[in-house]
Parts: sequence; C-alpha cells; structure tokens
Amino acid sequence: MPILLEAIKELKNSGFALLQTLGKTLSEWKDEIGRMWRFSRNNGITEGFHRKMKLIQRRAYGFKNFENYRLRVKVLCV
Repeated sequence: MPILLEAIKELKNSGFALLQTLGKTLSEWKDEIGRMWRFSRNNGITEGFHRKMKLIQRRAYGFKNFENYRLRVKVLCV
C-alpha cells in the first residue's frame, strides 16, 4: 500500500493533466484497491465447474432424465 500511495502522490504532482486525473481517480478508489489486494480471491474453480457442466449438457443432448444429469455432474465436478 505504501507504494500505491507514493505513486498516487507522484501522479497528482505531475505536470500532465491526464496523469493528475489518474492520480485523483486512484486516490478516490485507494480503499477499494487496497481491499482488493488484501482479500483477493478468484472464481476460477466455479468457472471450471460451469464449463464442465456445459460440456456434459452438450454430450447429453436429447436425454430427458435430469437425475442422471445431476449425478453425472456430481461425479465429474467433485
């Protein structure tokens, strides 16, 4: 976080209007940016499950038994 604060300070003191605007924007969002780095999580596992479920659906096109689909998802996504 100290590096971010220093960068924001340098941007605000820059002679270029666009960099000053960027510094102002980052300053307004610094709490949110700090939280993002502190509590970073991603949803890669969930996205992988969704992708696998869609693949199962494509392969099972025409099958009408939802229970079999549910069981297959449970087996392949665990």
